[in-house]
Amino acid sequence: MTAKAAGKTPRVDWSWLEAFQSVAEHGSLSAAARASGLSQPTLSRHISALEQTLGVTLFDRTSQGLVLAPAGLGLVEHANTMLSAANRFALHAEGQTQAIEGSVRITASDVVSAYLLPTLVAKMQTEEPRIQVEIVSSDRTGNLLQREADIALRMYQPTQQDVIAKKLGTLNIGLFASKEYIAKHGEPDTLNDFSAHRLVGYDTNHQMIEGYQHAGIRLTQNDFNVRCDNQIVTWELCKAGCGIGVMQLCVGQACDEVCALLQGQTVATLPVWLTAHAELRTSARISRVYEFISEHFVVDSRD
Repeated sequence: MTAKAAGKTPRVDWSWLEAFQSVAEHGSLSAAARASGLSQPTLSRHISALEQTLGVTLFDRTSQGLVLAPAGLGLVEHANTMLSAANRFALHAEGQTQAIEGSVRITASDVVSAYLLPTLVAKMQTEEPRIQVEIVSSDRTGNLLQREADIALRMYQPTQQDVIAKKLGTLNIGLFASKEYIAKHGEPDTLNDFSAHRLVGYDTNHQMIEGYQHAGIRLTQNDFNVRCDNQIVTWELCKAGCGIGVMQLCVGQACDEVCALLQGQTVATLPVWLTAHAELRTSARISRVYEFISEHFVVDSRD
């Protein structure tokens, strides 16, 4: 007999609730398994145990997969609220830690992670050897509240609630080509000359097209001879001589394999925001890393 049948308040295992919320959020066992790191059979067992304990059907099993049943629809908001409260509890507890030691997870774009953070992290290791740094290299926006990261470097002003944010300044974007490419095809003198050159750009991401348009160059996807949405790959393609590409000036000008075009003219700028969840700012080690990044992250201009 279940607890519900015995007239008692059902005792719900927390892992069952997390499985229910994850499958409801991601829409399938397979997607929830990838997000949570648990196996599909484990998630399925947790959901079945929760259904049996509560005495309700949370999901309808269909040929297309799991679909929230009416009871599940009525409970999913409560599950989200409970898990959010638990995350806040953990964040607050983490914020009480005063030891300047342990792990700090930093998320940043692929380019920032690969070319700007390593020198900074190496310097921080010298000054704070008891802090362990985890770098989450991704152009996807991580959720600070869900502890996907402790600290984030964003190229836009954060709008998420319960975070603190500080603008570090701006990074300038320039145009580059490899020395080999310039030797074969020449160097454009003005922006109007770019239509005669090979270009390296993104595939499905339209940010580069918009950036060129802002600089006065109207392009379509077909104007890029080589395309890839990964920014590090596009930079390597540029370095290899596939065509003209874009990069942060501080990164491109430090590379001996390429030359800055148009005398290093800035064609776009990116704001740099340093963010952390408000609760974590009371943690000594996270506060230390936050302030270290604020002080040592290299930008082209402070504002």
